[in-house]
Amino acid sequence: MVLSLDPEIAQALAPMAGAMADAEPPAVGDIAARRAMWEPIIGAAGTAQPIPDDVKTSEHHTTADDGARITMRWYTKDGAAPGPAVLFFHGGGYIFGHIDLFDGPVSRYVSASGVPMLSVEYRRAPEHPFPTPLEDAYSALRWLHAHAAELGVDRDRIGVMGDSAGGGMAAGLTILARERGGPKIARQILIMPMLDDRTTTPDSHIAPYLLWSYDDSLTAWPALLGEAAGGPGVPATAAPARLEDATGLPPAYIEVGQLDVFRDEDAAYATKLSRAGVPVEFHLHPGAPHEFDSIAFTSDVARRAITDRIRVLTSI
Repeated sequence: MVLSLDPEIAQALAPMAGAMADAEPPAVGDIAARRAMWEPIIGAAGTAQPIPDDVKTSEHHTTADDGARITMRWYTKDGAAPGPAVLFFHGGGYIFGHIDLFDGPVSRYVSASGVPMLSVEYRRAPEHPFPTPLEDAYSALRWLHAHAAELGVDRDRIGVMGDSAGGGMAAGLTILARERGGPKIARQILIMPMLDDRTTTPDSHIAPYLLWSYDDSLTAWPALLGEAAGGPGVPATAAPARLEDATGLPPAYIEVGQLDVFRDEDAAYATKLSRAGVPVEFHLHPGAPHEFDSIAFTSDVARRAITDRIRVLTSI
């Protein structure tokens, strides 16, 4: 047996694969080309499913330590009782993506779970390298804690969630909040998170199926970290895989596809947290590439993954 795409995912990917086969992938370091290629795809994926009509949004702002104004979007379901809330960080390798492109997924999580979410328009690399994006995230966490009472949120039940780079951001934020003594984070939900700037050696078994490639990582990490990328001095708040002591971090839900560049670093992170006594739920989805859930959303594996995420959201 060899690794192969889940048949339902392969069917959903076929039209996209045909179009991409004729396109020259962007060169390493070409951020503009990646933004131009991926943002329309993310937008189309986000609206391919219905956006629930029982979720309301409102815009809020906070000020980062450097004086920048950070936009945040608050999603709530009609009639939801006071309780938990989640800070959400979108994907995009730290170099592309906006909260607008993720309206669909966030709205669907809120509609299905009843748990409100605050989606954060953090600043992107390379224009804003580390630690700026993470400091934006920390400002949003402080804002949510400060406004919890008026939003009907239990401060002890605030979680963080993100996919891809957003998952790395959520993980890094839990480490930063631990370093700074708060605010409290009750749960971390890491969806195929981008955790390790040292993942540069291709795995030939998964190379044919990659949607986020090794070249993408070789572009994104230096955009975020500059010349420090891959070297000895990168802090765990920037690349959580470098964490040495996971003691006291919040319980984690981690999932990744077996055909994903981030597979090994995510499995290793789940183990590292487990060895430090952190409760962990980990899923490795066979036959699934990066962002499989937004591309093949009717597939059995995507349905199971979404059901698991909703279950964890409602358990915060």
